[in-house]
Amino acid sequence: MYRVLATDGMAKGAVQKLRDLGWEVVEEFYEPDVLAEKVKEFDALVVRSATKVRVPIIDAAAAAGRLKIIIRGGVGVDNIDVDYAKSKGIQVANTPNASSASVAELAIAHMLALSRFVSIANVTMREGKWEKNAYKGIELTGKTLGIFGMGRIGRETAKRADALGMKVVYTDRAEAQGVPYKMLPVDELLKVSDFITFHIPATKGQPPMVDAAFLAKMKDGAFLVNTARGALIDENALCDALDSGKLAGAGLDVYQEEPCKNERLLHHPKVSLTPHIGGTTKEAQNRIGDEIVEILLKTLK
Repeated sequence: MYRVLATDGMAKGAVQKLRDLGWEVVEEFYEPDVLAEKVKEFDALVVRSATKVRVPIIDAAAAAGRLKIIIRGGVGVDNIDVDYAKSKGIQVANTPNASSASVAELAIAHMLALSRFVSIANVTMREGKWEKNAYKGIELTGKTLGIFGMGRIGRETAKRADALGMKVVYTDRAEAQGVPYKMLPVDELLKVSDFITFHIPATKGQPPMVDAAFLAKMKDGAFLVNTARGALIDENALCDALDSGKLAGAGLDVYQEEPCKNERLLHHPKVSLTPHIGGTTKEAQNRIGDEIVEILLKTLK
């Protein structure tokens, strides 16, 4: 009987499929020191973003010799020391297709929330205020969206922005094939974009890409949206740009530290905030679960 440990939960349908096959699935979160012991008892470890699978956990699993695969339910694998795991004979996989549409829709939702003051107006309404004249918004139609990363999520975001009448441009390491959008150098993209959204990984150990110099190159009054990785952005530099009026607003789903403890950011009236829920839709969770089951069957059967 195969044993699967899902530390950050798993779709009920996927759990039931595995149990119907006679597999044991344990859904429980463990702190790192406890996880290093528990992981020795399982054939597969399934995580989302909350669990960090670092060297000590991998060493413990490798020493026991039972763990065959670590699966990240989602796009990125930066919470797993991938190369080290592979060097120990443990496979690493993720589910890059399952949550693309969900993350793209959240990016668009933040853009709409920012452009029409949905986030802050919700707060002031609940405080008994009627600030109708303070919230003169803008339309997305006719605005330019600059996308960092034209991968799966970037493409889904572009399709939705296109449907809203936005002009889409992008920048990436290589030109994307089969997309009807113009690729621009970073500095030119920053200069022309009314909205910028990020769909790229963060480089471990590197300083934030979005620093004061980056923000200074952006178009005056532009908006920034990040549903990718919190490490991409210097949060204090972002707040400075919002305070000065350089940027009109920011929509964030990811943070340098999670849960976010940056009080300046948490209480900023020009920021729309969500708690890392890009892939948290019923549809995405079901697709992630199905993809995890497929990976497990290919790996362990």
